[in-house]
Amino acid sequence: MQERIPLPPPRVEGSLSLEQAIRLRRSVRSYRGERLADGEIGQLLWSAQGVIGGEGRQRRTAPSAGARYPLETYVATPDLLAHYDPVAHALAVLRREDVRADLERAALGQEFIAQAPAVIVLTCVPHRIEARYGKSRGARYIHMEAGHAAQNLLLQAAALGLASVPVGAFQDARVAKILGLAADERALYLLPVGKEG
Repeated sequence: MQERIPLPPPRVEGSLSLEQAIRLRRSVRSYRGERLADGEIGQLLWSAQGVIGGEGRQRRTAPSAGARYPLETYVATPDLLAHYDPVAHALAVLRREDVRADLERAALGQEFIAQAPAVIVLTCVPHRIEARYGKSRGARYIHMEAGHAAQNLLLQAAALGLASVPVGAFQDARVAKILGLAADERALYLLPVGKEG
């Protein structure tokens, strides 16, 4: 049976305004080694793909064309690699090992990836959206959705006093192998997060 880690409930109110978070958000590539608390990790994951309910459906924090939700979210920390289950707001542990150095190598040696206390990875399962909108339009929507989810996460990091940077330069096949992705799932974004170094 797969180990599951429930996350603390997400906060829906904070002490920082949206405008302040926008002003504070910037790309940072230097992090302290200080680990993130489960509540911080949960809040970041929720901001990217959390369930917010509405109209009898499990709507998410980031918009999705036709509510098809092709995105998946993973997190790598010094202790584990896990997949985020947005409905349960929990982590499904994939491996109890530190894969951040592997992600750094897959990301063409960008050292700050291994230094970050957490690396959040956004992936997609294209058939979820292509079945409705076709390959060309589906691909466009996937990239839009990844941008929405990543910006939510970046703003949430700023609101929590954390730093991050979106990384798109990596070897797709290597990241897929590290995460153990199925053949129909692709990596889109790496988002290292931590306290600024």
